[in-house]
Amino acid sequence: MTITPPDPAAEIAPTGLIRAAAPAAGEPAASPPATKRLLPSLLIASMTLFATYGGLIAILLPTQILLLDEKHKVANLAIVTTTSFVFTLFAQPIAGALSDRTRSRFGRRVPWMVLGALVGGVLLLGMGSLADLMWITVFWVVIQVALNFLQAPLTTITADRFPRAKRGGASAMIGLGTQLGMTVGVMLAVGLGGQLGLGYSVFGIAVIVVTVLFAVVNKDWSSKHAEVEPFRWGAFFRGFWINPRKHPDFFWAFTGRFLLILGYFVVSAYQLYILTDYIRLPLQQAQGAVMTLTLVAFVPTLIAIALSGWWSDKVGRRKVFIYVATVVMAVGLAFPLIMPSMTGMIIMSIVNGVGFGLYMSVDAALMTEVLPNEGTSAGKDLGILNVATNIPQALSAPIAAVIIGSLGGYPVLFVFAIVFAVLGAVAIAPIKSVR
Repeated sequence: MTITPPDPAAEIAPTGLIRAAAPAAGEPAASPPATKRLLPSLLIASMTLFATYGGLIAILLPTQILLLDEKHKVANLAIVTTTSFVFTLFAQPIAGALSDRTRSRFGRRVPWMVLGALVGGVLLLGMGSLADLMWITVFWVVIQVALNFLQAPLTTITADRFPRAKRGGASAMIGLGTQLGMTVGVMLAVGLGGQLGLGYSVFGIAVIVVTVLFAVVNKDWSSKHAEVEPFRWGAFFRGFWINPRKHPDFFWAFTGRFLLILGYFVVSAYQLYILTDYIRLPLQQAQGAVMTLTLVAFVPTLIAIALSGWWSDKVGRRKVFIYVATVVMAVGLAFPLIMPSMTGMIIMSIVNGVGFGLYMSVDAALMTEVLPNEGTSAGKDLGILNVATNIPQALSAPIAAVIIGSLGGYPVLFVFAIVFAVLGAVAIAPIKSVR
């Protein structure tokens, strides 16, 4: 009898998804171990995706809405983003679940990444020419769904290819790409703010090109003949419900991310309008100020991401970094209340950026460590966790609109952000499987 030696790659894979060789016919789907190319590829792909998010959400879309109808800009922006929320609510978990089951010679994740990039990128080419709120909303919804179908499998690659002990570093790389992307995206959008069509097109082309190159450079094992469970619609949709009693750590991780992200984005989503209506800057000056705020936070945030991701892996702890991040964010968000000026906004951006950097670098790693069923449905489950990012981002606009219009204006907005950021840290305290 021949005894097959254990796969050295599989031994370090808590999810069982990493293999040194492609799976044989009938075996579970697997991915190859991370190569030296994967980390910089994740950096570039994340940077491009979040440059698109940052440029569109911070500058291009609010500017387009403002130029359409300045008097009703706050309400109209809320309409567009809330409608998008309804349609994108479960886009990432659905994309993740579909990618878990995808059987192709290109692997499980790549087909959906490329499809999302192509659909979103092509529609961005036409977004800038729209001058009707309905069509802006339709295009925005489809673009957001498509980018979510790109983001979900991209996020899952961390769980697919990195062992648990190295996910902090991979998470930090994604966080670095996110921060770089948001900065570059805002800078590009400000530079092209007067040419909406060109601005949208630049981001659309970049998404397509970078995603295709990522797929080519980081080839996955074929999943064409891998084992796949019989498909049942009932089981498929039931899979999106993660019982909080059976998986409490997953529930608390979801809740913590939801609350903190909501606190962060109620301010971030309306940053341009905060500068025009609260700080009282003219539109063109406010656009430039958004770039200034992004740039001053850039280096401190990068340092926070790099140090905390590495340090978290070294000490084997995640939660304490999130606690510290929350305190730092709360302090930063208080400055515009104390100093309602450009100086106060600059200090907020620096301090809040450090806090959010600390959070981003560790959060993604923590999420991979609370997955139910040992990560066997990582794509779907991480997609569900990403709903905890999508929902608060989408809700931030209507909530901010209500606060600004009826509940005390922009000062109350900052108080709301502080409270929810703190609640986000409180929510992860009950997690037992992660230190």
